[in-house]
Amino acid sequence: MGMKNQEMALLFSEATPYIQKYHGKTLVIKYGGNAMINQELKNAVMNDLVTLTLLGVRVVLVHGGGPAINKMLDKVGVESKFIGGLRYTDAATMEIVQQVLAGQVNKDLVALLRGRGVGLCGMDGHMIMCHKLEGETDLGYVGEIDKVNTHLIDNLLDDGYIPVIATVGMDDTGTAYNINADTAAAQIAIALKAEKLVSMTDIAGLLLDKDDESTLIPSVEVSEIEGYQKQGVISGGMVPKIRGMADALYQGVKEASIIDGRVLHSILLEIFSDRGSGTLFYRRGARHGN
Repeated sequence: MGMKNQEMALLFSEATPYIQKYHGKTLVIKYGGNAMINQELKNAVMNDLVTLTLLGVRVVLVHGGGPAINKMLDKVGVESKFIGGLRYTDAATMEIVQQVLAGQVNKDLVALLRGRGVGLCGMDGHMIMCHKLEGETDLGYVGEIDKVNTHLIDNLLDDGYIPVIATVGMDDTGTAYNINADTAAAQIAIALKAEKLVSMTDIAGLLLDKDDESTLIPSVEVSEIEGYQKQGVISGGMVPKIRGMADALYQGVKEASIIDGRVLHSILLEIFSDRGSGTLFYRRGARHGN
């Protein structure tokens, strides 16, 4: 696809104020879904992250890995148990979660960052300290975050690396827990005082009708979230994602977006263009230029 020099120059001039805005700022990206499975998309995302780093953005990548965990559980014959739609993590499952997330998935991503990535999980340097999640239902080794210690992340960012974080945390006794990656990404963004939290997922953004992409909601003010939840526009896996974004916005992160990981270079479009992509969440009065 050839691009005329004129168009190219226009793109760069449009990007300049954004490059200035994000230079030296921290961007936390939650990565999941198809962008993680499809090799072409995966390579494009990793290239985009390296580009952001070269432009002076401090990039932190937080990832899940549900499909890879399911695959391994099948392979070793550990049965998946679900309670009310949520995975029950017994000791055998937790062992696999730790292997797959902190090992396989994490290092596969690091390899694609061509020497710029450093893989960590929440257990490294006491990064994610948690306790067992207590809810109406017992989910086993699923953790709730108490504290995010950013010391290691800050050091890596200062050295120009991209920390790649698997969301396995631990408690004071060293017991490992699986933590929802959306929740963890939000807590990491808060602790780092990030400029922006971006969630890459398999949808165009928040849709009024989940089966119709033309109903994309381009921006949402934090106070509107509850209404959308009551209407059922926000449901299922979107709940922890958007709850995390709301927490982040209330605790100082400037903006949060859900973007379509199936679109090549959606991250660069979101960060460096007027068009953006997906759904932007913001808090009135805290947003730039408002």
